[in-house]
Amino acid sequence: MATDILALADRLWRGEESISEHHPVRHMGGLAEIGDDIAFVPALGNVTAIRTSDGLVLVDSGSALSAQAVHEEIRRWTEQRLHTVIYSHGHIDHVSGVPVWEREAQDKAWPAPVVIAHEALPRRFDRYLMTLGYNEIINQRQFSAPGLRWPTHYRYPDRTYREEMSLVAGGTTFALRHEKGETDDHTVTWLADQKALCCGDLFIWASPNAGNPQKVQRYPLEWAQALRRMEALGPEYLLPGHGLPVIGAERAATALTDTAELLESLVSQTLEIMNGGGRLDEAIHTVKVPARLADRPFLQPVYDEPEFVVRTVWRLYGGWWDGNPATLKPARERVVAAEIASMAGGAEALSVRATELAEAALTGPEEDADEGLRLAGHLVELAWLAAPDDPAVATARHHVFSTRADRATSTMARGVFRWVASESLPEPVRPADPA
Repeated sequence: MATDILALADRLWRGEESISEHHPVRHMGGLAEIGDDIAFVPALGNVTAIRTSDGLVLVDSGSALSAQAVHEEIRRWTEQRLHTVIYSHGHIDHVSGVPVWEREAQDKAWPAPVVIAHEALPRRFDRYLMTLGYNEIINQRQFSAPGLRWPTHYRYPDRTYREEMSLVAGGTTFALRHEKGETDDHTVTWLADQKALCCGDLFIWASPNAGNPQKVQRYPLEWAQALRRMEALGPEYLLPGHGLPVIGAERAATALTDTAELLESLVSQTLEIMNGGGRLDEAIHTVKVPARLADRPFLQPVYDEPEFVVRTVWRLYGGWWDGNPATLKPARERVVAAEIASMAGGAEALSVRATELAEAALTGPEEDADEGLRLAGHLVELAWLAAPDDPAVATARHHVFSTRADRATSTMARGVFRWVASESLPEPVRPADPA
């Protein structure tokens, strides 16, 4: 299986297979040996295992869904007791597997594993408990998973650090460094002797998850700076939190610097518009990915999208207002929708036009399809807000947003559009599929 994982990683890098067919936010299974005494398990949240003479060290522990499978894979590789778990960050797909290992330690009368994380991570767990209902709703929507339940119990770390920490286990040194990027609590783990870098979600074989529309603030510029610091270490093995290993110093450097350049470009383009007095709307529709990076197999918008990163930059440096005076103190959406519907000849007239635009997008020139679908979305949503109980409007809304979901490239957009389509005409939602 190790050969399969590394061979697939090579084919993906060369562009011989599409990352959309091997989505990085998906459980793959198997185990790949990376150099001496390092194993990589590609799961919903990847796990890296390092053997030392004092026991096993894990970088991340996986999700609750994959924890048992990850444990079994690693147990086929080694019988060492678990000594330490390092959390790369506090997202639940990376921190939820520790109880499986703790039960094993209790059954075998081994010392319990120690969990290490950045000092900001416990505050994340506290926030998750404060926003339990919200997190359930947004993750149900994002992953088209109406039955998803957000966890109410978390394995808090035993030890935390602020900037840097050196951990020595069985003669192996782990250099931990705090970085900000997708989260404010990221830890990068560097094994200098093995030239192995565990980077968490700072690289995920996709356009960076720096703009997730339903989640808290991300830090694109600090993220780029972190990537450049990681590249300066000269890693030969880049072991990410999602996706497959990147093997070889040249490839690792390319992955890190190209991702940094993408983020830096999105930030600088957005700031130029902000500093020039432009509106968010201008930034959304004019900021582009640098042409030389657009075809990179590891920077495709299959999870997040550069357009959403623009909004993150705006929120971080400019606040929530988009520059449109009407949105500073807006009227209720339904009041606006009712007025526009009345002027248009009724909500159904809006929904009919939306359907026409969607159909034209499917049959017309490809370069016009995106703009047509965007406009269709506006019109059909106005129609639905004005007449939410009208069956014809609901049918049109279902059609438009189903079409948008089918044409979307990213998990973020697809999840929202599919959820809205299902809300319009309740029916069994397709199983969660991050691809």
